[in-house]
Amino acid sequence: MSLPAISALVVSYKTGPRLHEALYALKSDPDITEIILVDNGNPPADEAWIDRFVAACPKARLIREGDNPGFGTAMNRAASAAGGDLLLACNPDCVIKRGAMRPMTDALENAPRPAIVGGRIFGLDGREERGARRNTLTLWNAIGLGRWALDGTPEPDGPVRVGAVTGAFFLIRAEDYRTLGGFDEAYFLHVEDVDLCRRAIEAGGSVTYQPKAGALHYTSTSDAPRGEVQGHKADSLKRYFRKFAKTPGEKLAAALMVPLIGLAMRLRG
Repeated sequence: MSLPAISALVVSYKTGPRLHEALYALKSDPDITEIILVDNGNPPADEAWIDRFVAACPKARLIREGDNPGFGTAMNRAASAAGGDLLLACNPDCVIKRGAMRPMTDALENAPRPAIVGGRIFGLDGREERGARRNTLTLWNAIGLGRWALDGTPEPDGPVRVGAVTGAFFLIRAEDYRTLGGFDEAYFLHVEDVDLCRRAIEAGGSVTYQPKAGALHYTSTSDAPRGEVQGHKADSLKRYFRKFAKTPGEKLAAALMVPLIGLAMRLRG
């Protein structure tokens, strides 16, 4: 049975040569119907390569608006331009394995909607990377009073429900993405994927981790300064905890703890 039309959404910002591998993998995968590439800012030589790739690949489309509005906004732009029934979020340094789409679509089929399915991401050593499967992020597990990341636990044999999957590699129906309103554009970088997963679950939907769908992930390939990235992460965490603080106790805890978390993140930079 053929799969529904799948649009791969890729956002690139000073990604470097790993982008070539990611795009060639998508181009050669027969299950990927189209590639929507958003150029959020690359050096001239990389832009020239992107232009040549798009010109030579009939299923590739380029969005280049001359700005860098952040990852979530760029993904929403890509989703708006996509024609597929399903949307595959794929980082520009993420090389999908051939055949990954079938197990992801199978896991999506009977999952409560709005539904998100994430796959297994691994490094050059073949080991599962941190962040592919997580519990729901709370203030308590953020400060170590509970487990957030699940990569240190035994890997499941098949799809399992989790609290969050990584934005580097996940599949969602285009209709469900629209229902959720896409990524929250108030996040510039980081945590927008955790936010999307939480909103899907709170809307009565589900987040599923499918270990049988894999992708090689090269981490930290962007040329952006580390301190700048950590600053964006700190701002995103502050927004997330304030946004999802519901009870008076949670709001008080967020008011007390969030500045400390933000300071710790910035000091890491």
